[in-house]
Amino acid sequence: MALAGKRVLLIVSGGIAAYKALELIRRLRERGASVRAVLTKGGAQFVTPLSLSALSEDKVYTDLFSLTDESEMGHIQLSRDADLVVVAPATADILARMAAGMADDLATTVLLATDKPVLAAPAMNVRMWEHPATQDNLDRLRRRGVRMVGPNEGPMACNEYGFGRMAEPEEILAAISRHFGRPAGALSGKRALVTSGPTHEPIDPVRYIANHSSGKQGHAIAAALAALGAETVLVTGPTAEPDPLDVRTVAVTTAVEMMAACRAALPADIAVCAAAVADWRVASRADEKIKKGEGGTPTLTLMENPDILASLSTGPDRPALVVGFAAETEQVVANARAKRERKGCDWILANDVSPETGTFGGDANRIYLIRADGQETWPEMSKTEVGQRLAEAIARSFQDAGDGVA
Repeated sequence: MALAGKRVLLIVSGGIAAYKALELIRRLRERGASVRAVLTKGGAQFVTPLSLSALSEDKVYTDLFSLTDESEMGHIQLSRDADLVVVAPATADILARMAAGMADDLATTVLLATDKPVLAAPAMNVRMWEHPATQDNLDRLRRRGVRMVGPNEGPMACNEYGFGRMAEPEEILAAISRHFGRPAGALSGKRALVTSGPTHEPIDPVRYIANHSSGKQGHAIAAALAALGAETVLVTGPTAEPDPLDVRTVAVTTAVEMMAACRAALPADIAVCAAAVADWRVASRADEKIKKGEGGTPTLTLMENPDILASLSTGPDRPALVVGFAAETEQVVANARAKRERKGCDWILANDVSPETGTFGGDANRIYLIRADGQETWPEMSKTEVGQRLAEAIARSFQDAGDGVA
């Protein structure tokens, strides 16, 4: 009953993701929160007042000019008789009207009149999300203190792909729980360190050694650990991925910088090394751009980068559970088993990154989870799902070990 006694006013606006509001209500109620819903005219095209009322066990409010509602609970009281106002889904339209301070229906009137914190879960087409008008509205709302959860990246009902999918109910629930200072999930009180993305090892001021890692998997793992209540630090190399909600993100460029940031993040209970760290760096970086044709083809002398996974696995501040990744192109499981022994980590997640798999930079992954006592083969799934499944496995390992060494 982590949210017992908390009052949430949920505003459901008109997007296809409105169906997720039903699951959100159920989960809030399970945790002891009371939920009162405001349903917009557009939202009523996707979910019914009856379904919201049945799950919330409360009246659903729809009409600004209802004399009955105004006599029982005026919109001013409705706007203030809650500990938190949540807008889910928050369409481009309602975000624009919130930013402009409009009050032409019950939902926007409540939002303008409220003196309580507001959390919004954006949901819209990727083009609408990327439009400068939407981004300007979001910036304006953030400056006013409105917090955002999501959106996520993925396929959409309009057959396009990109950012704009509403955050999942468990992600919104975790954001609500953290707002009240009571993390939801089995990893509450745990501290997690996650590495993500590639590293860029400079050759000269304009060139570098790198790889095709997008950071999608590491960022998804950090988000999933935070959603289960872990205090999460994400150390990431250069990536276009947005910072996960409620995760402290530390941006680095090189492997040496990543190693230093990881050491600074210790102590931790959990370390997940998902970054594709370059194995080598140039021993002597050129101060100026190397010119083609001057002195023939240059020779690069390489030196090994620090081994972050091995360092975390064997150092004096070793986390209770250290998880590594093995990105392989052949003999995936055999090479991963050897790597786990060599590095000294507890678990290895092996995946095939051969070009034909599309794993590097793609949205799906196929994982072999290798422990000392056995192996699990996971079906191909989205990287978001991999992150959630790994976070749940980590939580179970701590529960099974009585919160000791997993």
